[in-house]
Formats: sequence, structure tokens, C-alpha cells
Amino acid sequence: MAKNKQFVEKVTAMEEDFAQWYTDVVKQADLVDYGSVRGTMIIRPYGYAIWENIRDTLDKKIKETGHENMYFPLFIPESLLQKEKDHIEGFAPEVAWVTHGGDEELQERLVVRPTSEVLFAEHYSKIIHSYRDLPKLYNQWSNVVRWEKTTRPFLRSLEFLWQEGHTCHATDQDAAEETRKMLDVYTSVCEDYLAIPVLRGQKTEKEKFAGANYTLTIESLMHDGKALQTGTSHHLGTGFAEAFDITYTDEKGELQPVHQTSWGITTRLIGALIMVHGDNRGLVVPPKIAPKQVMIVPVAQHKEGVLDKAYEIKERLSKAFRIDIDASDKMPGWKFNEYEMKGIPLRLEIGPKDIEKGHVVLARRDTGEKTFVEMEALEATISQLLEDIQENLFQKALQLRNDKTSVAGNMDEFISLLESKPGFIKAMWCSGKECEEKIKEETAATSRCIPFEQETVSAHCVYCGEKADKLVYWAKAY
Repeated sequence: MAKNKQFVEKVTAMEEDFAQWYTDVVKQADLVDYGSVRGTMIIRPYGYAIWENIRDTLDKKIKETGHENMYFPLFIPESLLQKEKDHIEGFAPEVAWVTHGGDEELQERLVVRPTSEVLFAEHYSKIIHSYRDLPKLYNQWSNVVRWEKTTRPFLRSLEFLWQEGHTCHATDQDAAEETRKMLDVYTSVCEDYLAIPVLRGQKTEKEKFAGANYTLTIESLMHDGKALQTGTSHHLGTGFAEAFDITYTDEKGELQPVHQTSWGITTRLIGALIMVHGDNRGLVVPPKIAPKQVMIVPVAQHKEGVLDKAYEIKERLSKAFRIDIDASDKMPGWKFNEYEMKGIPLRLEIGPKDIEKGHVVLARRDTGEKTFVEMEALEATISQLLEDIQENLFQKALQLRNDKTSVAGNMDEFISLLESKPGFIKAMWCSGKECEEKIKEETAATSRCIPFEQETVSAHCVYCGEKADKLVYWAKAY
């Protein structure tokens, strides 16, 4: 028992210091190590396996919607980035520059890509000529570099992994439909697979992507009451098309600019997973995305027949589940804590007495509940338990979000709620940029989204008191 307690104490209680709890879980669950350059991370095998499952799930959905994968170079000439003024101004503070190749100074600086809009735009200008060439539905899986001042593994790092879709369409309506469609795809990945409930809506003009007509977003609430932007989809309009001369001849023979979109999610989804589902025992991974759904832990494995039976069960269950076995010489209590820390949904315990009675013990990571299960009922029971865990994690996260969502009618209420009940604050807004900026300046809270489903909680703007026309979700955010 002492060993178990000592292992758990390696993780700071989230109620005591949430930031330290997060760092402890990331390290103790063996998700990352720190790179030799400040703000970079080495994604360890277990962390990368989680990303692979997210990536593979999303990649399948992207392809099912008619998109194709491709890949672009890491470097962007400075002159290319300068072609779209709003875009470069938005990214300038985060750009990393290459000034030398070997011992020679480059004639033109190169940008290490922070995003790939200009690369896609230049390529599209070469391959699109006629309406018959449209739509172009491309996606890229890659890394990007953004020189962040403050970093934290998964949430904000100098280099991270992501996908970025970039599409071209004949009409504004087609581009708008694409923008919404891909937000729906992101919603499905977050809610149906990661068990993370999301708010869906549009960013304000101030918070939209640099160079976009508008940005759609999904926003999630972390356990500490801070928000996290978990995915965005941008309607780019014709801005890049005009800057890069991406035109096509329509059916009447007239030259028209294309209408573009871009959309992306990143490895910060792993950070969201940690902060939405994790607890003081470590990580909790939803079954649909877990690298291992079941871990077999033999008890008294030195006794005759125990390991043989454990491996027999593993072989049998591996046809239906992602399953592994720990047959190392570590004590069972150490193993229990190890796999609780890693958040594996189900632990299967089997020892001599279990074999004698023809059953095993199944332990749920989300509730800690243990169940004796007959050998012949394993497949059906595990399948049902994994479904129950997946649904339970979503409902717990949804309940947390509901409990941490409040309504403010004026700034006194707004400030009081930020201090006493961190979370989403629903408040009306007059659409004035000055009010939005003042709220951020005075409270550090930002507009997270203008939800698709609007309601009226007051007649007046939360800041200026003038007539309001939009409900906005506000929160402090990562």
C-alpha cells in the first residue's frame, strides 16, 4: 500500500496547483520529454500513439469527405509570405527565420512555416485554370514552427504537429459550406472519440484568423475553468486568390477568382484530453482513442499456469480489442498504479484463485469500480464496459462544463464570476471592438465564440451597457 501511495504522490493534486498537476501528468504518464531547444518537446511513444489514433481517425473522415493528402516544403521565401499583407502581419511576431545556408548568408530570408496558406496559394495559381478544375480539396499532415514566448507541452510549443486543409471553390457559398462541414468533422472527432464536449460558433473580427473573411471554432472547457480552442475552420474568401492570382474561367468564359478555405487541428488536442479527463491519479484516456484499451496484469504470475492463462486470454481478446499484458517482474501494485497513471480504460487482473473459479477481475479507470467476470463472457462484458466508459467520460465533461458556465449582465457580475467561478461566461455584446478589447485588458478574459445557437440573456452589452445584438461566450483561455 505504501508503494502505491508513493507512486501517486509524484503527481501534485490539481486542486493545489493545476499547472504543476498538468506537468506532472505529462511526465509521469511518459507522454513527452523536453527537447534541447527551449519550448520544444520530444513526443514519447505513448504520447505519439495517442496522436496516431487521433490522426488516423481524423484522416479517415477527411478522406471520406473527398479530400486528398499532399505535402509541401518546410521553408517559405520571405517574398511569398509578404504577398498577403494581413496574413504576414498576423504571424510576424511568431515567425522563425533562416538567414544562412551553411557558411553563406542567403540572398532572401526563409520562413520556417508557421502555416501553409501561401504555399498552397502559389501552387493553386499554377494548377487551376477552368471551372472544371474545381473544387480542389487538399489536406496536409505536417509540423509547423511558431516562436512562442511562453510554452507548455502540447498546449503551446515552438514546434507542433497538425493537419491543415486548404481548399478552392468556384463560389462563396461552396466555400462557406466547406468551412462548416469541416467544423462538423472536428466536432465529431472531439465529442465522439475524445469524449470532449465543444461549443460551436464564430470568432469575432478581432479573434479571427489573419487573412480570413471569418473563422469558425470549437471551444472546450478544461477542468480548471479555462477554455481551450480545440479546432478552427476559416473562410478565406478571395483575399489569397487576388494576392496570388488564383483565377479560373467560368462556364461563360469569364475570369473569376477562387474562394478558399483552410482548417486545422493540432497536438494540443492531447493537452485538452489531459485537462478534461485527467484526475489526481493521472491520465484518463477514452476507449475509442486509447492506444491500449485493456491491460492484463497477472497476479502471482510465478505460480504455475498463471502466465499461460494470461497469454491465452490476450490472444483471444486481441481479435476484438487493443490489448496488452505486463508480464514483467514488477509487483502487481506497481503495475496497477502505472496503468492508472497512463489512463488505460480497463485493467484485467488474473491470478491462481481467479483461474480456479473461472473468472477474472476487470477494473475501470474512470470510476475505479471492479467487477468479477466469467471467462466465457469476457468479450461481451469488455465491449459493454468500454462503451460505458466512453459515454461516462463525455457526460462527466459535459456536466463539468454546464456547472462552470454562468451568465453575467454587467461588468461587476462578470468580474465577480471570473474570480469566484472560473469557466465560460455567457454575456451580451454590442459588437464593438473597443468593448471587446477593454474586457480583455481589464480581466484577461477573451471572447471565445459567438455561438451558432443564439439566445438573449440581457438587452445590454456587458461592458458599455448599450444595446446588444450578440450573445458571446467569454473565458480566460490557454
